[in-house]
Amino acid sequence: MSGDRSATVVGVDVGGSGLRLQWSYAGQPGPVLTAPGVRIGSGGVDVEALAADASRLLSEGGVTDVAAVCWSQRGLLFLSDPVEVVRVVSGALGAARTAVVSDAVASLVGALGGVRPGAVVAAGTGAVAFGSDFGSADTSVWRLVDGWGHVLGDRGSAAGVGLEGLRAGLRFHDGLPGGSERLLAEGESAFGATSHWPRRVMTGTDAPALLASFAPRVAEVASHGDVVAARICREAGESLAESLLSAARGIASPVLVATGGLLAAEPVRVALEAAVGEAGAALSPAVGGALDGALHLATVLARTGTIPRHPAYVHLS
Repeated sequence: MSGDRSATVVGVDVGGSGLRLQWSYAGQPGPVLTAPGVRIGSGGVDVEALAADASRLLSEGGVTDVAAVCWSQRGLLFLSDPVEVVRVVSGALGAARTAVVSDAVASLVGALGGVRPGAVVAAGTGAVAFGSDFGSADTSVWRLVDGWGHVLGDRGSAAGVGLEGLRAGLRFHDGLPGGSERLLAEGESAFGATSHWPRRVMTGTDAPALLASFAPRVAEVASHGDVVAARICREAGESLAESLLSAARGIASPVLVATGGLLAAEPVRVALEAAVGEAGAALSPAVGGALDGALHLATVLARTGTIPRHPAYVHLS
């Protein structure tokens, strides 16, 4: 890379499915590079391994001098010591300025296309909503809603839809009210005999992804008139709307955005839009994702020397 390399800014987004990194030089974004995602051990997230991967990607790209990096990480609040993450990332990437943020913050900035008041709900395998006015005063709003995992929460997520679909199939199997013959058949097609279901969805480390893989089948059954599947999808959309509106509470004129793969399921998306509309609000299209948000925050950090700070969600070196 030729020219003033110190003008380079770097965004990194670390999730369960992978680490993604992108730099921008003179306002021109580079390629999106990838490495393995979050690895969790007895001590929490293995940040040193992740930072080493990111450093290698930069080195392979010829990037040596970085003005600012923004590191967006899943599990920052519960599975890492943010101060330690800042230390490790700063040391590994050697940027003049380093910011470490929760992936919820980067997702919101990316979805809004900038640092402005709003809220986003992300409906993928899990579900989480985050809203902020990005103020620094005691009266500012920084609110995370849900994201508790498929056992305790993640209401309206793909894993939740899949789980409710399988439950409805088993209710039909057991001759109980609220069951669905079609969902039972779909479950057997996907996972075999019902006697195999408990072991598959309760003992595997991939249980959330396994449950989420059934969500498209539930949505398809709903689209063909199954009233039980339709109810599951409708309630999922309404739950996502509740989380989004809760995250936006107290923010003046917030922009509301929804993202995530589950929104490809029309019955869920329609229910979400309807519930938000009934609350007197409307959804705006997402501008980008978490990596876009991280790169934008790195750009702001390089230009101004700071970004909006919060003791839980944003940490600077």
